[in-house]
Amino acid sequence: MPYRATIGIEVHAQLQTQSKMFCGCSADYASAPPNTHVCPVDLGLPGALPVINARAVEEVVLTGLALNCEIAQESHFDRKNYTYPDLPKGYQISQYDQPLCQNGWLEVEVEGVVRRIGIRRVHLEEDVGKLVHIEGCSLVDYNRAGVPLMEIVSEPDMHSPEEAREYATRLRSILRYLGVNSGDMEKGALRVEVNVSVSRHDELGTKVEIKNLNSFRAVQRSLEYEIARQTRILEEGGRVQQVTMGWDEAREATYEQRHKEEAHDYRYFPEPDLPPLTLDPAWVDSLRAGLPELPAARAERYQREYGLSAYDAGVLTSDRAVAEYYEQAVAAAQGVAGVDAKMISNWITGELFRLLRTEDRPIEASPITPANLVALLQSVASGQLTQTSAKEVFAEMFASGRPPAEIIAERGLGQISDEAQLRATIERILDENPAPVAEYLGGKEAVLRFFLGQIMRATRGQANPQLAQDILRRALEARRS
Repeated sequence: MPYRATIGIEVHAQLQTQSKMFCGCSADYASAPPNTHVCPVDLGLPGALPVINARAVEEVVLTGLALNCEIAQESHFDRKNYTYPDLPKGYQISQYDQPLCQNGWLEVEVEGVVRRIGIRRVHLEEDVGKLVHIEGCSLVDYNRAGVPLMEIVSEPDMHSPEEAREYATRLRSILRYLGVNSGDMEKGALRVEVNVSVSRHDELGTKVEIKNLNSFRAVQRSLEYEIARQTRILEEGGRVQQVTMGWDEAREATYEQRHKEEAHDYRYFPEPDLPPLTLDPAWVDSLRAGLPELPAARAERYQREYGLSAYDAGVLTSDRAVAEYYEQAVAAAQGVAGVDAKMISNWITGELFRLLRTEDRPIEASPITPANLVALLQSVASGQLTQTSAKEVFAEMFASGRPPAEIIAERGLGQISDEAQLRATIERILDENPAPVAEYLGGKEAVLRFFLGQIMRATRGQANPQLAQDILRRALEARRS
């Protein structure tokens, strides 16, 4: 019987609130000098009392609703006790036995198979400080300490690295749609930890945790490595140890950090300085009613309404800003002959994405508005521009933000559909290339591609391709006599 991997994922997501979780300090600490966004509450000084950030609670409940969770009517905070330099109080305020949200699910699709992954809990806690290691010593910056942190814990329902990667990808997309998290894994705003065990039977094997993975690729590659490592140990008759591992991106290998703690090691007990949280069901219902259309539902609608493939719909809906740009362009194309939803999709996922990647810009910073994109596509659909010329205009639009009509007029890039003008160009090209003409007349049809390339070069890509091919064939046949 082959070995089977069992995988669960814990995601820590910094919430996008203006202030920290239990005090009024700014949560926008990323570019601030060290230890400038701190106060007695963050540092756990005597007499300092925490106050719950209501917006953070709202963002966690929104997330729970989006993940089909049960929302608790009553919840409370707990102290998670452990000693580490980045934890100034000596404990972290978290949630243990009464989380805000639990028993949810998220569907993922891998190789055409849809599976439902359980969400065990979504709870709220505070982030810790950051250690900075330099020149043989360690410094600590407490700016991050106390920033609202949401933890999303899945059930161990995944069985392949591909499933785990897809789960993490879809979860990040939902958080960005809700506006509760930036999704920036490189900056630590979204941190993924995976738990994986390998066994031959349905019962779970010994769990190993891999911490602080900062990319979807790292999620998949670390699991591939760790599954292979555990399988090798078991095949050799050994026992897998319950440990916490790190991921070395350069070596593409896991490495042991410490032995894994159990819940009782943290000595959880209710936070005495905070009252229980009671959530009004009417308030929860109002949040549910205000949920945006989420990526999966939007993708299904794009396939149904716009006739897009599942792949194209998934690409366009994975980011809310991209989906909104696309829908604005589709709306602008209403009544424009020849410009449809599929054509718009192709240009956004092709040319626009290419230029955005080159400049490392989000679509919100695109110099090309949806209306100007449609205006360009109208020029293509009407025959005014060839595809080649349209791409040239598109690149200038991206560089300058100017509308297409202005660039077309300035550069004289309108498509050449004048038969007399094209015939003169084609006759000249045939006169200059007698050998290929002879090959064509001898039955070598492939030579047509050579001549069409010469025509496009001579007209700077502006020749109407269908008309040029018709005139070319007639001109070649006329030379048989």
